[in-house]
Amino acid sequence: MSSSSDRLPTTPILEAISRALEEGEAAALATIIGGHQEVGAKFLLTHDGTLVGNLALPEVAEAIRRQALRFLSSNETTRTFSFAEFAPELSEWANARILFERVELEPRLIVCGGGHVGAALAHLAALIGYRVTMIDDRAEFVTAVAFPEDTIAAVLAESWSDTLRAEIGTGRGVSIAIVTRGHKQDEECLRAAMASDAAYVGLIGSKRRTTFVLQKLREEGFAADKLQQVRAPIGLDIGAVSPEEVALAILAEIVANRRGGSAAPLSQPRQR
Repeated sequence: MSSSSDRLPTTPILEAISRALEEGEAAALATIIGGHQEVGAKFLLTHDGTLVGNLALPEVAEAIRRQALRFLSSNETTRTFSFAEFAPELSEWANARILFERVELEPRLIVCGGGHVGAALAHLAALIGYRVTMIDDRAEFVTAVAFPEDTIAAVLAESWSDTLRAEIGTGRGVSIAIVTRGHKQDEECLRAAMASDAAYVGLIGSKRRTTFVLQKLREEGFAADKLQQVRAPIGLDIGAVSPEEVALAILAEIVANRRGGSAAPLSQPRQR
């Protein structure tokens, strides 16, 4: 029995956390914080369902693994449970409590196009905690004066597609908003985005124009199922008019996609 409340994570857990972050995958860190057994013990559930950590009782480890899976799928960032809530059959552990914490990279957004909408989107996303990369092929649109925030990296693109591919990497956990000044640039960016596993890809433009672009890429051989996941036109319908309102509509959709939200109104019709 251990009673050390300040026990450090074991090396395998630290290594598993490093791997998860390198791969852009979310994991769940579980810490026993109350009870009479194993207080301070830590476990990590990886994205493939593996539980890293040592516990003498396999039935307790399996209960933690199942609950960690449920926690990870909920998109919550942190939550505490008693064992009685998720494993009532473990009567000796009923009063023990366990803290679950989501482990993942900070959310990342790549904005293609530094015009009014793109700039507003970059600033707004940085404000709520996104690490933002702004890409444009015009030097005056990617200056430090335009984007003074430390969380916004401004990148000058000699080639839209090459620059975007370099910034996306694997694309895991990355959201991409394509809001350039022209159709040619939009198409170049979309081709690069489709070659990745980006979590979100949105394309600005009218329904008619975006449908035409998607059909064009479909004819070029891009997978139909990936093209169907592109949010085009980008954003939620909030009646946006100004660049700032359009940026808000886009970011709301990105957050809903990341958090698993429905983007439906929280209010319900009230009976009179």
